[in-house]
Formats: sequence, structure tokens, C-alpha cells
Amino acid sequence: MTDTAPTDHGRFALPTKNLPAPQVRDLPEPPANTWKIIGPGMVGAGVGLASGEFILWPYISSQVGLVFLWGAVVGVVVQWFLNMEIERYTLATGETALTGFNRYGKHWGLFFAIMTYFANLWPGWATSSASMLTYLFGAGDPRWIAIVMLLVIGAILTFAPVVYVMLERLIAVKIAAVALLVVLALAFAIRGKTYSALGDAVTQPAFPAEQLGFALVMGAIAYAGAGGGQNLVQSNWIRDKGFGMGVHVPRLTSPVTGESEADPTANGYTFPPDDKNLARWRLWWKFANIEQAATFVAITVVTIAFTSMLAHATLFGNDNVKNNIGFLKIEGTTLQTLVGGWFGYLFWAIGAFSLFAAAAGIVDYTSRLASDMIKARYLRTSKITESKLYFWLVWGLVAFGIIVLLAGVTQPLVLLIISACTAGTMMFVYSGLLWWMNSRALPEAIRITTWRTAVLGFSFLAFGFLAVFTLIDQLKKL
Repeated sequence: MTDTAPTDHGRFALPTKNLPAPQVRDLPEPPANTWKIIGPGMVGAGVGLASGEFILWPYISSQVGLVFLWGAVVGVVVQWFLNMEIERYTLATGETALTGFNRYGKHWGLFFAIMTYFANLWPGWATSSASMLTYLFGAGDPRWIAIVMLLVIGAILTFAPVVYVMLERLIAVKIAAVALLVVLALAFAIRGKTYSALGDAVTQPAFPAEQLGFALVMGAIAYAGAGGGQNLVQSNWIRDKGFGMGVHVPRLTSPVTGESEADPTANGYTFPPDDKNLARWRLWWKFANIEQAATFVAITVVTIAFTSMLAHATLFGNDNVKNNIGFLKIEGTTLQTLVGGWFGYLFWAIGAFSLFAAAAGIVDYTSRLASDMIKARYLRTSKITESKLYFWLVWGLVAFGIIVLLAGVTQPLVLLIISACTAGTMMFVYSGLLWWMNSRALPEAIRITTWRTAVLGFSFLAFGFLAVFTLIDQLKKL
């Protein structure tokens, strides 16, 4: 006996054992202008531009030059393919990828939600932002500044009428600020030796595992841009933006200032795979790919290249540089010497705001993934809305972060191990699940193609190996 609809090459076959069958509606018309759907990839890039882009990749460039930038391109492109397979399912059904996974296993969504929490419980991005503010003002306790930041983030996510719209605007400001820094740095700070080194990145690429350690360089490739739970939340963001069948699903709104939700008990939607709907699908799929390439891929690669070039111009060969937030103080001070005091202050200010925006995005997507999973799988018939669940989870994460900071806990080695291993393990598992789901649940005309399957296969093997190797490598150091 099977728990799926009859397998027909022209129809959907979503399992119905764990969740009810989806409703059938036509796929909505795609927008005539691609610019109207720009947003989710930009949010993904903006949230992902955090400690990796401001600390890890610049640190690598300060140590070995720019010869490893190819690794960032590889990592971001692989994540683009992952994001598009996550979006494929949501475009076609209006369900998030986590809900789709739950159709194949009762508690897959819970597994990924717990793993995301493990990776994000320590408020590292808020404390990094707070540290940069102390460099900017020359005084202050990062712990108390970070606590205020967490409270502000909770308030922002609580009172925004539509959470996604607020987040999109916040990230747009962040990207504009970073773009300003790019322009000014190209004009005043980056010199000939760095441009020459950028040429070496193309003509003499290297894999600096011997100098930096295998775990560090592989981690940099794997987590360039996003990684872990952040890739999965692309489902939620494109649904709130109204992509494809997601237009039929209510958006997360504030229980204080937002409008009432529509019926939240719907279990997704499918469309008749006729000529009219398939023509619409092809346009939606084209638009979604363009949106991700023009935002997530382009913004992430350019930002990593720029922050790496700036670090190379100011720090290359400096023995005082360490792989932690403290080297940004050295970088800012060096920029003040090379360009002028104003530029160092601008660097710290934009860095602090960028990391603050990343912290807001991380609190959002961690809570968003968990609330979607709990409502869709465990509280379908409850009167508790997904929005209320979301805000309880937001304030729970804020409260936990404040408790950690008040306790004076710095990031222990065990949390570093957990964060690295959980992100790699998640990507290893959902690379396989995405292939399984998108090659079986969807009509043949919109299923995952052979060459995209090959990329998911590479992702499956690479992230599985990375998770295991990182765990072994770090445990040897205990």
C-alpha cells in the first residue's frame, strides 16, 4: 500500500501519510517585470554577509593573499543550486521545503529546526557588531551593547506589520551601505599591489590548506554566503514575497500591528500541469533563477572579493592579525593611517550596522523555520497562529542570548564545533532530501534535471565529508 497519489509522469505525487493532500489551484501569472520580484535573494545575501565575509575571508586574504578567492565562487555557486532546488518545491506547492520533508518523514522538520538552533544559540553576530561600535566610539562594554541590540532586534521583529517587508528594507540599507564602502575603498584605500594580487587569484589559484588548516579552508568554501538553516529559509522568504504558489499562503504579520492572517490550516497547493500552467511555470522558474543569480550570487561574490581586497591592502603580512573580531580594529586603524581618520570610523560604522542587520536576519530565520515547522506539522488545527509562534520564538532566542551575555560566557570551543558540524550535517542531509523530493513529488515537466542532480550529489558528498572531518579535526585539539 502506498501513501502517495498514483504516480503519473504528468501529475504531482506528494505523500499524504503525514500531512493531508494539498489543494489544487492554478499557478498565478508571473510578473511582467523581473524587478518586481527582486528581494529574497538580496535578503539571503544580506543576512549571509556576516562574520564569514567580515572576518573569515578577510583573515584568509591577510594571511595568504587573494589566491583562494576561487573557493568563495565555488561555495556560492553550489549554494545557488541548493537554493534553487529549495525554491523549486515552494514555487510548485506553496509549502516550505521543511514541510515537504515532513511529508516523507514525520520529524524531518523538527530535526532541521533543532540543528539550526544549535548553530545560532550563541549571539555571536550581535557581540561582533557591539565590538565594532566600541572601536568606533573608543569606549563601551560589548556585552551590554549586545544586550541592547538583541532587545532592539526583538522589538523590530515584533512591531513590523509584515516581517519580511521590514527585513527586506533593512537588508537593502545594509547592502547600500556596503556598496558605498566599496566605492570609497576602491577610490582611496585599495592600491596597485592588491590589484596585482587579484590577478594572481585568476592566474595562480591555490588551496592553502597547509598554511591555514584543512578545516578552515573547507569551511570557508562551504559557508561562503549562507549555509545551514539559512538556505532552507529561502522557502519562507519567497513565499512571503508571493512567488509561484506561495501567493496563496498568508504572510507572517505582527500580532500587534499587522493584519489578521488568512486561514493558516491549508497544507499547500498544486496546479494542474496543463499547457497554460506549465508555460507560467517556465517563466516563474526563469525569474526565480535570475533573481538568485543577480542578488544572492552577485552580491555575495562581490562583497567577499571586496572585503578580501581591503584586508589585503591593509593587513597582508601583518603578524598581529588573528582570526577573530579583534583584527577589524587593526584594519580600521590602518585605514585611518592610509586614508584618514574619517575612513576608519566609516569602516567600523558600516561593519557594525552590517553585523547588526545579519543578527536580525539570523534571529528571524531561526524563529521562522521553527514556527513554520511547528504549525504545519504539530499544531495544524490549533487556534495558535504561525505569527504568534514566531514571536514567542523570537523573544525566546533574544532572552537566551541575553542570559548567555549576562552570565559572561564567551563562545566556548564546544559551540564552535557544534556550529560548524551542524551546518555541514544539515547541508549534507538536505542535499539528499531535496533530490529525493524534487525527483518524485513533482510532475516530470518540472522535476530536477540531470545536471542539477549532479550538483546536489557533489554537495551531498562535500558537506558530509566536511562535517565529519571538521568534527575529527576539532576533537583532536581538545
